[in-house]
Amino acid sequence: MKTQLKTLTPLECSQLLRYLQQPDNDSVPCRVYHRNYTMALLMLDAGLRVGELIQLRQDQLWYINGPVGSLVIEKLQAKNKHERTIPITLRVHDAIERMHCDWWTSSWPEKTCYAFYRTHSSHPLTTRQTQRIIKAAGAGSIGREIHPHILRHTFATRLMSKTSMRVVQELLGHSNLTSTQIYTHPNNADLQEAIDSLNEKS
Repeated sequence: MKTQLKTLTPLECSQLLRYLQQPDNDSVPCRVYHRNYTMALLMLDAGLRVGELIQLRQDQLWYINGPVGSLVIEKLQAKNKHERTIPITLRVHDAIERMHCDWWTSSWPEKTCYAFYRTHSSHPLTTRQTQRIIKAAGAGSIGREIHPHILRHTFATRLMSKTSMRVVQELLGHSNLTSTQIYTHPNNADLQEAIDSLNEKS
């Protein structure tokens, strides 16, 4: 029997993002919270793997005078070395604009400028650092520690109810459809919705 994928409910997603946006520690600059919020958003709204996220450069998110309309994950960044293009959501667009104001100093970023870093743009956050950020945010917002991959699973599960499996496959960057098929299995919310429908009057 296959293990059921762990995902976040819409409420949990809102709680997580709200927690990341609202600093509760005066010793941490607001821009650090926005950086962490933007990273979580790119996993929730673009389905990025944590390894792809930390490799993102500023020039992939910002083009001349504003945020890009679509995010291109390059072959060398992708797990399966397959380039893919992901249109960005409005809230990702807004988050990128603020990242440019708070973190990125140049309108023409160099190829060596990573998007997410601590002190210098030539040294990006590590996978482990990102995992710790998301883990702590999960504990603080929804009462349990979560792994970044749960955000990608949530992205895929949400999409599966709105579009075709082929589209989800392309957005996730899966080499074959069998990898995407795991998201066709019903989750707890699907099961509850099915039962609740029995209570509705015909």
